[in-house]
Order: sequence, then structure tokens, then C-alpha cells
Amino acid sequence: MKRSAIQVKNRQSDKDTYSDHHTNRWLYAVHIGLFAGLIWGSIRWMFYSMKFTTELPGFLMEPFFRHHFLISYWGIVIGIAGFIVFSIAAALLYTALLGRFRGPWPGIFYGLGWWALMFLAAGPLIGMTSRVNAAGWNTILSELCIFTLWGVFIGYSIAFEFTDESSREPATAK
Repeated sequence: MKRSAIQVKNRQSDKDTYSDHHTNRWLYAVHIGLFAGLIWGSIRWMFYSMKFTTELPGFLMEPFFRHHFLISYWGIVIGIAGFIVFSIAAALLYTALLGRFRGPWPGIFYGLGWWALMFLAAGPLIGMTSRVNAAGWNTILSELCIFTLWGVFIGYSIAFEFTDESSREPATAK
């Protein structure tokens, strides 16, 4: 089957357009971390407001601010901002360590690892979170679900952007 000169030129034009598609890994990770922190920090605040969890939305800021302040409106805002900064750092770390893996499973394990670090290891040691045996099942399961979904959001978003080759295909590809 013979192709016309116009079809060949259009395919070459599409190839040039899509071959220049490069996403900056680090800037993309910052964007994903920003939205992960905003979305999941807000969901943590909603869970706290509905009494699903007893951990403050600003639990990450507990070493830096008084507990009484973190209960207030501005404390909640500072807490969500702290979760955004934490999420940006976590997304950059994910990009550096696990960015080449595909699918949702690395993100699931990443979120579970951060939950374990925050609620089983470092959190109770430095006073950010209460001990697991004192927290209650609602708090444990709510925070576990939030951190798992937060990890999936970060991990799957980064994996999809950097391992999905179909997005770089020309629109006319069959």
C-alpha cells in the first residue's frame, strides 16, 4: 500500500511533536506532593471533625507548636500546610527511590510504610502521635486507610506519568 506525501509528512510532524514530550521528574513530584497533601490533609481534617480519628490534622506540627494551638482554626490550617510540605518531601523521596516501578503496589507499600513510621515507630517516640494501643481501632484503621490511599495517590500518579508510553503516541496512531 502506497502512502501519499501528505500522510508521510503528517506522521513525521506527529513524531516530532511527541518525541519532544519530556516531563521534569522533580517538578512533577512537587506538584503531586502538593495535591496529595492538600487532598489527603483535608480528608484527614474531615475525618478528625467527624470523630473517625483522634489524631489532630496537625499532628506533624506537634513538636513545633503547642497542642492547644493545633486544635484551633489556625492550627488546623498550619497542620494541613505541614502535611502538604511532608507530602512534597515524600513525593520527591518516592521519585528518587521507587519512581521506576509500575502499578499501584509500590504506592500501597509506601503509604503503609509511612503509616508504620508515623504511628508505630517515630510518632509515639517524639510525641507526634499517641501509642497504637491507646489510640483506638477507629483511629488506627482510619489513619491506615488515609495513609494507604495517600501512598497510592503519590505512587500511582508518578508511576503512570513516567512508565505510560501510550500518552506519548501520536493522536493518529492505530
